[in-house]
Amino acid sequence: MVRWIAALVGLAFAGVLAIALVITVWGVATDSTPKIWTGAPKSAETEFHHEHPRDARLSSAGVFGKFDKQQLQRGFQVYKEVCSACHSLKYVAFRDLKGLGYSDGQVKAIAASFDTIPSINPDTGEPATRKGVPADHFPLPFANDIAARAANNNAIPPDLSYMTRARHGGADYVYSLLTGYQDQPAALLKEFPDAKTPTGLHFNPYFANLNIAMPPPLRSEGQVQYSDGTKPTVDNMARDVSAFLVWTADPNLETRHQYGFFAVIFLLCSSLLAFGAYRNIWRDVKH
Repeated sequence: MVRWIAALVGLAFAGVLAIALVITVWGVATDSTPKIWTGAPKSAETEFHHEHPRDARLSSAGVFGKFDKQQLQRGFQVYKEVCSACHSLKYVAFRDLKGLGYSDGQVKAIAASFDTIPSINPDTGEPATRKGVPADHFPLPFANDIAARAANNNAIPPDLSYMTRARHGGADYVYSLLTGYQDQPAALLKEFPDAKTPTGLHFNPYFANLNIAMPPPLRSEGQVQYSDGTKPTVDNMARDVSAFLVWTADPNLETRHQYGFFAVIFLLCSSLLAFGAYRNIWRDVKH
């Protein structure tokens, strides 16, 4: 009797392992997990949300990635002319822009173009504003959260300084979100009639709940005029600003990659020397 019970327990355990193996293999093969096993109820979000963003094909991606400074400057231009109206970069200082290849004079000119830096009038002691200097950080586009909500359909636009670190998918997510606006698919409305995008929101399959308060910021070709001859398509503008946001979140990316490469070389050389020393010390001992 004990043997039969032990056999049944063993079969049950083997069955669980087999199911886990099938789920794992399925997930690896399809780069996803079958929704039937996730426990999530069937909904418009689980069926139509694109969990895996499209590849932005940035030069900074990968182990040996490097920044394209021309692309970073174009991305900064897109941020300044489009995104800065709603989104802040409060953790980035103007002087940091030297990392994009700008000279000291250009950085001063860029800082001075922002004339809403909070200050105090020295004569009256009243709050005032002034032009920026390189030591200043990028100013907030709204005075407070209440003003931000009032201007953005009751949603507070997030700060973009570390956005590519804060979101799964990083730059690919930002790129996909900016280029992913579309009309709701007929299949979605047919299967989920109550899931129609509410007035004031916009359908985007790369956003977690499919409906985002931010209207499409990049609407048409030529919205930003590049001076280096690059064609300002929506796709290029989205890719460029995504690259810029990778830089704001990790300006030392290239240095980090270089240190990592030299660290790997050092570890390989150390391992070879250690193995040689081991063979030399124990050469007269049978193994």
